[in-house]
Amino acid sequence: MSAESARQSLRLYLDVQRNSRARGLPSDGQLRTWARAALDGMSGMQELTLRLVDAAESAKLNTAFRHKTGPTNVLSFPFSAPPGVKTHLLGDLVICVPVVRREAEQQHKDRAAHWAHMVVHGVLHLRGYDHIRHADAQAMEKLETKILARLGYADPY
Repeated sequence: MSAESARQSLRLYLDVQRNSRARGLPSDGQLRTWARAALDGMSGMQELTLRLVDAAESAKLNTAFRHKTGPTNVLSFPFSAPPGVKTHLLGDLVICVPVVRREAEQQHKDRAAHWAHMVVHGVLHLRGYDHIRHADAQAMEKLETKILARLGYADPY
């Protein structure tokens, strides 16, 4: 199957949850476009939840699941079905609105480009990519850069 055929046969169910009162957030359409781009090469039905939160919720989840203090830009919670259970669920992403905004400003990045990067980065984690080892980090960064370039954004690194 060609990459174009896979893109056409990909069906994405994206549940967007907005638990932030911040204004000027990406639209559901933008979030969907960025998530689909990170699912390139996959086909069939894929499901994920993307939750936009404020600092307090991010910090609480970061402490509970990563044992780290304070909010973080994106948390990924891959779903692993029990043996014998078929599902299309990839997992959940939690993106902290104030952290992403602050990072974009501090790093002098276009806000939409940084949002796109956070969504792509999180979805790649749901797909099993990580950046714990140096070689894995390089591979993930290269893939992120390629996906973002296809979306029209500059190298985030």
